[in-house]
Amino acid sequence: MKVLLHSCCAPCSVSCVESLREEGISPVLYWFNPNIHPFSEYRNRRDALVRFAADERLDLVMEDEYGLHSFIRGVYPDFEKRCPYCYRTRLEAAARYGAEQGFSHFSTTLLISPYQNHGLIRELGTALGEQYGLGFLYRDFRPLFRPGQQKARSLGLYMQKYCGCVFSEAPDARATG
Repeated sequence: MKVLLHSCCAPCSVSCVESLREEGISPVLYWFNPNIHPFSEYRNRRDALVRFAADERLDLVMEDEYGLHSFIRGVYPDFEKRCPYCYRTRLEAAARYGAEQGFSHFSTTLLISPYQNHGLIRELGTALGEQYGLGFLYRDFRPLFRPGQQKARSLGLYMQKYCGCVFSEAPDARATG
């Protein structure tokens, strides 16, 4: 099984990669996160993932697009529907790339977060997999969230404090997916 793993950040990747490796799967990491703002946050997360991938000897595909303008255009004017847009944008890019490059499956590290809408991620992933002709590898990685965060800290990886979009950094932010 050839798996492309969309990676939102290094800390969320740690336990996902370990779990998949325990299944005999060596995923290729895929960085495409035009939702992360401001640029300093984007750069910190990107650079931490590059370091993690190198340390773990993982292949990493970089779609290095800081997408402030495209993300804002995509969620405007209904900012309350930003999470579904964000999930779809990133999962579709992964599915498209995976299909173009001959992967059999794709997945996402978003599935480790207890703060994300798993039902919607699974639904979108499955539909996009069908659309692009590859499987969506669903795993409920949530039980691995805290251990993965602890390991990421022990590895000295950059640890973010919000999901990534500028709206989620606001004091009154809540997931809208």
